[in-house]
Amino acid sequence: MSTSSTATISGQPGPQTEFLRTSADICIYGGAAGGGKTVGLILEPLRHVTRVANFTAVFFRRTMPQITNPGALWDESLKFYPRVGGIPHLGVREWRWPRGGRIKFAHLQLETTVYDWQGAQIALICFDELTHYTAHQFFYMVSRNRSTCGVRPYIRATCNPDADSWVANFLAWWIDEESGLPIPERAGVLRYYIRVAEKLVWADRPEELMQHLPQPEDFPPGVDTPQPISVTFIPARVIDNPALLQANPQYLAWLLALPLLDRERLLGGNWKIRPAAGLFFKHEWCAVVDAAPADLDVVRYWDLAATEKTEFNDPDWTAGIKLGRDRNGGYWLLNMVRGRANPGDVEKLLLNTAAQDGKRVRIGFGQDPGQAGKSQALHLVRALNGFTVTASPESGDKLTRFGPFSSQCRAGNVKILRGPWNEELFRILEGFPDLAHDDEVDACSGALEMLNVEMKGWGIFELYRQRAEKLKGPTMTTWVRLRPPPGKEVGGLYLGPQRDFRIRADGTFDLPAEDAERWISDEGWTKITEWTCEDAVGCIMKTPSTRPD
Repeated sequence: MSTSSTATISGQPGPQTEFLRTSADICIYGGAAGGGKTVGLILEPLRHVTRVANFTAVFFRRTMPQITNPGALWDESLKFYPRVGGIPHLGVREWRWPRGGRIKFAHLQLETTVYDWQGAQIALICFDELTHYTAHQFFYMVSRNRSTCGVRPYIRATCNPDADSWVANFLAWWIDEESGLPIPERAGVLRYYIRVAEKLVWADRPEELMQHLPQPEDFPPGVDTPQPISVTFIPARVIDNPALLQANPQYLAWLLALPLLDRERLLGGNWKIRPAAGLFFKHEWCAVVDAAPADLDVVRYWDLAATEKTEFNDPDWTAGIKLGRDRNGGYWLLNMVRGRANPGDVEKLLLNTAAQDGKRVRIGFGQDPGQAGKSQALHLVRALNGFTVTASPESGDKLTRFGPFSSQCRAGNVKILRGPWNEELFRILEGFPDLAHDDEVDACSGALEMLNVEMKGWGIFELYRQRAEKLKGPTMTTWVRLRPPPGKEVGGLYLGPQRDFRIRADGTFDLPAEDAERWISDEGWTKITEWTCEDAVGCIMKTPSTRPD
């Protein structure tokens, strides 16, 4: 006796459903973290693959680990495809349906990997994280978007904002030039393009571009003339993904705890923001104190250079930052030393500073790759005999490495000991990344990593979440819960940078009382209740006893 059942799988109301409904030849979805992009992409081929013979969809990531890592594309597909009869073929990373089509997962790691797909016919091409690909890779694969299975070929893609990517230019019409945010009334609106003389020409209607295409008389009888390619962009943010917020309420707090640049991109969906002076450090974030606790865990981290200053050059500095951590997880920036010198004088600078700091202070510095870096590291470790010294390779770009230190400063969790070096340090940190020399920035990053050995293994969201939970210095603040007026959707709301808020499953909205006034007076929102808690991150991440259920 056999039984059969029918599985119904659908997208969440809002942007995810609009993504699954659009008729565009090319639809790009997302533009922020946590908007349900990957699931939307996974669901897209199910409308065809279970019933259309020879239908083929291919999911691309830039590298294979991005497909096979825990929680990545393949794992996500396991949640859905078996429920609708898909049979996995792990060796070739494919799902197949006995009376339908197949879905393949593949990478485009190298610029030339696209040529492995010469001759391919793919009805649906799905790019996850489109900004990771070059424009050449994308447009070449557009030429592989063809099929005779009866499904009109089309392309779907997801991404997060990147102001310097070709995708930002491709989506420029959908993005506000001033704010960098998606223009709400243009979400999901179709535009059309063709390529003329190696440039993309855009229009609001396909008829406006027909003069650039071959005319009907140029084709054999019965052959349709080509049409301009339709494109749309559907933005989505974490507040458009209630399933995620219900399953993982802390995710929003993780995004809120990111440094400004990452927070604006990943939470706000900002396509224009770039690294600029003042985004990563402001001196008013850190209290300047006259004394520090005596029981700190203290390190001195050096960013090394080895070129002496002359009237004809402008070399980097050798900079050493002395940083301590107290028992409550607070940080104390105790001293900065720097100099421009030849290798021998740099060694003397390290030795003299170590003698002044004392043997209780651990010493660290970055080790350059290659044999020369290993030899230099070994020499300095021997020269600093009698002190605890660590030399380790540095990984990641400067912006990524400085993010955790910037986050701690922004949270008020770093105090700076008063000294004659303060103003120069403030000038350099506030000028990052625009200044020619940022050696002290790298030294601050390295010192924080020395005090948190486990930091290099943390994911960025987990890192900031842990740091946010340990912030000291309670500041009592009043929060309120608001209900939007009838017909007003919370999902369309954006409070701007550096604002804290929480969307609840029932559609109500929690935010600081000082921010709530204009929504009550100007927008007609209704205040349901209010409560007091220690800090904004605590209000979002935890549920104090003083908070309403």
